[in-house]
Amino acid sequence: MIDKLQFFLTLAREQHFGRAAEECGVTQPTLSAAIRQLENELGVMLVSRGSRYQGLTPEGQRVLEWARRIVGDARTMKQEMRAARTGLSGHVRIAAIPTALSLIPRLTGPFQEKHPAVTFSVQSATSLKILSQLDNLETDIGITYLDNEPLGRVVSVPLIEERYHLVVSKRAPEANRASITWREASDLPLCLLTADMQNRRIINKHLGEAGAKVEPRLETNSMIVLFTHVLTGQWASIMPEEAARSFGFADQVAIIPLTDPAPTHLVGLVALERDPNTPLVSALINAARGLR
Repeated sequence: MIDKLQFFLTLAREQHFGRAAEECGVTQPTLSAAIRQLENELGVMLVSRGSRYQGLTPEGQRVLEWARRIVGDARTMKQEMRAARTGLSGHVRIAAIPTALSLIPRLTGPFQEKHPAVTFSVQSATSLKILSQLDNLETDIGITYLDNEPLGRVVSVPLIEERYHLVVSKRAPEANRASITWREASDLPLCLLTADMQNRRIINKHLGEAGAKVEPRLETNSMIVLFTHVLTGQWASIMPEEAARSFGFADQVAIIPLTDPAPTHLVGLVALERDPNTPLVSALINAARGLR
């Protein structure tokens, strides 16, 4: 049953039988047979089928919630038993918004020193993608905004308060400014993160509050691309001070506080609200609480 529910979770996520089978490491007939067996055991149709995958039935949507709970509990049980035998070990998947990637070593470094049998994988993702991945058991820990958009059923631990700054080359005319308004910043040739990023939605909001239009000359989902364009001296960007100082370019750029308005935004760790959570996730939550 656990294996079939895992197949079902993957199918619901990939929305394609072939991709789901590849993700699970089985043939497509094997995955299709497992889904049909699950439907027979439960006595309901879970997937609408035609010549291809057409979505989940209403019953399938309900089973999806149960599948997440049951598979999550099974993973927690296995981790607890492994921890009882060998101590804390295993792999942790972390997804973080691009502007918060520099925070992760503060968590992973001390944690790995204390628990050397633990390994990590880290990926950059939008805030909405992080919440989706948590729900679908694709990631264990998220680093994202806590106070700007709804988070859903998660436990959260604040890490930092972001303050937004204009970032320009030290050769730029604005480099010696003590501060700059959002309205003034809007007149510069801006390069910003893409519109699917919550960081960008926040920037759009504050530019709008200042009566300015949002018209970036360049958009990207990469912080490195932003920095490399700023360093040419032809572009400016808007980003949190923490990110601006943490990517290795701080000595080549001017980081100027933005005012009028001068808001802050809370960034922190999020994980699914489960009782109990896995030993690894619980330990990371406790470690995050000790960072601030």
